[in-house]
Amino acid sequence: MSSLENLGRRVREKRGDRGIRAVANEIGISHATLSRVERGFLPDLERYQKICKWLGVSIETMGSQNSTQSMGAVPQVHFRKKPTVSPKTAQALAQLILTAQVALAREAK
Repeated sequence: MSSLENLGRRVREKRGDRGIRAVANEIGISHATLSRVERGFLPDLERYQKICKWLGVSIETMGSQNSTQSMGAVPQVHFRKKPTVSPKTAQALAQLILTAQVALAREAK
């Protein structure tokens, strides 16, 4: 299971017994978005960045377990929940894009 799939679990663990509205306010996102993230849906990139910052992890760490990108390179991967794209398909596409970004970064060196 990749780090992206663990986002909701990590958020739930850090939130603990605190209310979802209070934590969402602390992160700077809506409580509805935080609830969806905890249920396994990926937020848009802006909210994803806020959540990663709140968790104290880099976007690269969350985006790919084997990322070798420089700290300046930020993966631009995001899929909103749509009925035509299953979470499994979105995850596979996200990993494909992240892998391609790593390969391109290596070629540029």
